[in-house]
Amino acid sequence: MSELHIPALSLVVLIGASGSGKSTFAARHFAPFEVVSSDFCRGLVSDDVNDQSVSGDAFEVLDFIVGKRLSRGRLSVVDATNVQREARRQLVELAKRHDVLPVALVLDVPESVALARNRTRPDRDFGEHVVRRQREQLRRSIGGLAREGFRVVHVMRGVEEIEAATVVRDRLFNDLRDEHGPFDVIGDVHGCLSELLSLLDALGYVVERDAQGRPIDAAHEAGRQVVFVGDLVDRGPDSPGVLRLVMGMAAAGHAFAVPGNHENKLVRALSGRKVRVSHGLETTLAQLDVEADEFRESVRRWCDGLVSHLVLDDGRLVVAHAGLPERTGGPPAECERSHCTATPPARPTTSGCLCAIRGRSTIGGGPPCSMATRRRSRPNGSTGRCAWTPVACSADTSPRCVGPSVRLFRFPPSGSGTNPAVPSRRPIPTLRRAPRRRSTRRGARRISISSDVLGRRVIETSHHGRISVRDDAAAGALEVMSRFAMHPRWLAYLPPTMSPVETTAREGLLEHPDEAFAAYAQWGVGDVVCEEKHMGSRVVVLVCREPAVAARRFGADGGEIGVAYSRTGRSIFGPEQSAAWLTSLAKAVTKAGLWDELSTDWLLLDAEVLPWSVKARPLIREQYAAVGAAARGSLSAASASLRAAAARGLDVGDLLARNELRRANADAFAQAYRRYCWEVDGLEGVSLAPFQILASEGATWESRDHLWHLEIADKLVEADGALFRSTRRLVVNVGDAVSRAEGVAWWEELTAAGGEGMVVKPLANLTRNTKGLVQPGLKVRGREYLRIIYGPDYTMPEHLTRLRDRKLGHKRSLVLREYALGLESLGRLVQGEPLWRVHEAVFAVLAMESEPVDPRL
Repeated sequence: MSELHIPALSLVVLIGASGSGKSTFAARHFAPFEVVSSDFCRGLVSDDVNDQSVSGDAFEVLDFIVGKRLSRGRLSVVDATNVQREARRQLVELAKRHDVLPVALVLDVPESVALARNRTRPDRDFGEHVVRRQREQLRRSIGGLAREGFRVVHVMRGVEEIEAATVVRDRLFNDLRDEHGPFDVIGDVHGCLSELLSLLDALGYVVERDAQGRPIDAAHEAGRQVVFVGDLVDRGPDSPGVLRLVMGMAAAGHAFAVPGNHENKLVRALSGRKVRVSHGLETTLAQLDVEADEFRESVRRWCDGLVSHLVLDDGRLVVAHAGLPERTGGPPAECERSHCTATPPARPTTSGCLCAIRGRSTIGGGPPCSMATRRRSRPNGSTGRCAWTPVACSADTSPRCVGPSVRLFRFPPSGSGTNPAVPSRRPIPTLRRAPRRRSTRRGARRISISSDVLGRRVIETSHHGRISVRDDAAAGALEVMSRFAMHPRWLAYLPPTMSPVETTAREGLLEHPDEAFAAYAQWGVGDVVCEEKHMGSRVVVLVCREPAVAARRFGADGGEIGVAYSRTGRSIFGPEQSAAWLTSLAKAVTKAGLWDELSTDWLLLDAEVLPWSVKARPLIREQYAAVGAAARGSLSAASASLRAAAARGLDVGDLLARNELRRANADAFAQAYRRYCWEVDGLEGVSLAPFQILASEGATWESRDHLWHLEIADKLVEADGALFRSTRRLVVNVGDAVSRAEGVAWWEELTAAGGEGMVVKPLANLTRNTKGLVQPGLKVRGREYLRIIYGPDYTMPEHLTRLRDRKLGHKRSLVLREYALGLESLGRLVQGEPLWRVHEAVFAVLAMESEPVDPRL
């Protein structure tokens, strides 16, 4: 029995004439979905697997399917004759595009066997000359398959050899998924041995030395392992000492390493190849000149043997020096090795050492935001002493590697974000680089990359399955975000829209609580909570305990402790006002004891900021006030004219009565929007009404009932009654007539006093029934408030009749999708997923807002 060794991730191309047994071989050695057959693709496009006239279309389909599989890191097998060089060339190029190795498995059976097999299949009536021509093409191809680009070639001659063969999948050199750490990831040592030793000592590693006192190994008593992320050499005072230590740790199983661009250049220099001796290489070569020849050769072999990137801990950690495309489990192909180690100018799509990965794993020092990394700070211009201090790392903060520095984070993250700082022992020269061109577009923000949020997208959510986003909607969302929103590092969540209740048949009303109670009863919800709707603006508030938390967790670089933003990601306040307001919020959270109670150092709140005029003053002045003033002015003048006409004996009574009714409606309209405006002196008079704790470190809170959330809010009110406002609430049992009547009476009391109304929610918060998610809330707005929405005269019978014919199905579908996307972004945030993954759901919420739904609903 012969073993056919193939890489575990590769593109396997079966080669053989018709009748050589390729399909049988594929079915025996590969899983059904791993095999993509040209016959099957012909059937897909023509309903006939033998229709040779559609071969062009069929192979386009085959290439597309195989490409999608390879992009997701799946071994793929092409079952076709593949005896023509042009057909194989396209497959080799497909493998290269996806950075996998092409493998050729040749099935060479005698011509008589192939012809006999085809005679038993009535669908193979293309003639014996076709088989002979295919075997001749195969004979001419076998010797040149390696030159065509196939990295592995196995030729099986005869039926017996094919029957005896077994396929063995060899694990890739970079596949260390069975290594679970925990890991201390260190990058950019650059020959600074003494500082590296101090860092290892601070991390709890015990260093072993040889007879000459040189460090040759370091082990951690708790079994932690170091992952060195390239650039071990150049610029520093002892690159050989760093290499001796790291090579010893790797040999003892205490460390792993991937190459950086400096190691690649060193290998070329030690191999006698022509290189430009600069950027510190001259220092390393001079230091190695005094070492023994055996040591220099061992350094060359070791550095040359490093693979481009490592996949660790069941794929949850992928380490490379520079960056990787989304598929993270591929082989160390030359193109991928170059991508992993290239310096930033060569790779415009990824930037800086230890930067972000395009996938769900964590790479180097990149996202998720909870990771801590280390960046060198330079107090002086051209020279100065540097210290390795922790900074927050996110997809939009890609620190550049300039000069010797050590960057560190621990995996899995501890959550505390604390890592020891080791100051440099000597001045570090600065390498000057040409200044980068910065975008001058107003409000431009760099998130991960635009492909994360552009184009038609399908997002998998935990609570609502797959949600599609149209390409035009995605483009609109990116436009809004890039022009108006705050820095993407803060935008971890956007709240969903909310549906109103079904239209009521009660005279003079459009909405009534009974419809909300009936809806939840129909959906199988027993208890609901009615919450007062505040006369403010929806706001999401992210507040941290102190600036260091904001820097570590969210990448803040300006001393901020949080943000307050609208449903479209726009800041509610200016920078100075926001800083002062959030500082007061953080103090109140401290006074209320919530940091300790929730075991966190940051909170994400869903709330209303009051008054509405804080955010909407231009809208009120330019739209509502203008309409009110024009209506009252014109209708008053019309009433005066009609009265004069009546005094002259003209019959204008009906017209005058209608005009007076409309003037009263205009007055009511003005009173309605004025209730949402009051004068504030800076931040004096501005209050916040929180009604839900969205997330905190390591937790989302949608499974806690709404009374729990409101009790947390009450603690904030007790801590600072001037800053926080309580949300009144009433629990209603929808199956109890008395309880429902109490809910109706409470709503009537709120709205009679000019209140906006209430929101009815399932008491248990996140709720599902047999059909899926239940509406998270239904708004029941008051009669007078709805004048702001539908206009001054909406209560007139002819208008109410028309407005009652409103369709809510699309609106409620939109609510559920946005609600699920919001929960998804929160979950990804607290689970420490990369920022681009969080943004994928956040941008989708904003994209949904462009759907054609009546904005008055």
